[in-house]
Amino acid sequence: MRKGNFKDLQKKMTPEARKLADAKYRQLVQDMALDELRAARDLTQQELAQTLGVNQPAISRLERKADMYVSTLANFVKAMGGKLEIRAVFPDGEVRISQFSDLGKRIKAAS
Repeated sequence: MRKGNFKDLQKKMTPEARKLADAKYRQLVQDMALDELRAARDLTQQELAQTLGVNQPAISRLERKADMYVSTLANFVKAMGGKLEIRAVFPDGEVRISQFSDLGKRIKAAS
């Protein structure tokens, strides 16, 4: 039996099925734990540790931590090539919390 890839499967899907699959994909990638995000970015704990200048066990601890400094999380996301944004979500809309937008610059300036 020939193994196909996702593109082959996608070609066989109805437009409605493709739309549902796309919606499910978007929902799944909106909510990820840090270890899932790192894996989705094709990074190992060791690679991320080297980028951050820490050891691999430190990355493992960070990925399991439920409470950390915003600056630590911002650095973690930046090391993966992203930018951390913090939002407050209300029934009538979202507000981006701006005081954290230049966090990296403020940390370096204080050093």
